[in-house]
Amino acid sequence: MTIAVSFVAMGIGLILGLFLALGRNSKTILLRWPVRLYISFMRGTPIIVFLFILYNGLPYAGIELSAYMAAIIGFGLNSAAYIAEINRASLNSVPSGQWESAQALGLTKWKTLGSIILPQATRIALPPLTNVFLDLVKASSLAAVITVPELFQKAQIVGGRTYDHMTMYVLIALIYWSLCIVISAFQERLEKRFSRYIQT
Repeated sequence: MTIAVSFVAMGIGLILGLFLALGRNSKTILLRWPVRLYISFMRGTPIIVFLFILYNGLPYAGIELSAYMAAIIGFGLNSAAYIAEINRASLNSVPSGQWESAQALGLTKWKTLGSIILPQATRIALPPLTNVFLDLVKASSLAAVITVPELFQKAQIVGGRTYDHMTMYVLIALIYWSLCIVISAFQERLEKRFSRYIQT
């Protein structure tokens, strides 16, 4: 459950974060300012408060989400704000001459973005995006407060039954650490793969 929540939420964050970054860079003020407001709100409020709003607050508006869905949506929408800023900075770090050269070759804006700009920006964004994912994996333990049966909640249950909380907490720490090691190793492989897009 911990892995499922983390991966699905990260997927939502990556997709939404890209569009938010494009909106943040938009020259249209009606698009740029709502995106800035969204990012400011998500980065300025604790994720645990947002989880309670989704799980306990929305039923008052007639919308009921399962604990699992509330966790995925909450973590996904929250991570998207951080990912958007990473993507924006990465996109802006690609030399503007790349856009101009692509335009001179007759490429459309979206073709240029997908084939030329994004591959270069992805390599730049990989380390901070991995940090967001690592934080997301660890923050998924907060889903226990809205009754999602993830790793930390199960550890609390077992610790309560065996009266050995310390062993369970150390075990959980080692499991989270192992997950983060695997993710970091995957990051290094991706960096090597995308390094060919970086100009020397």
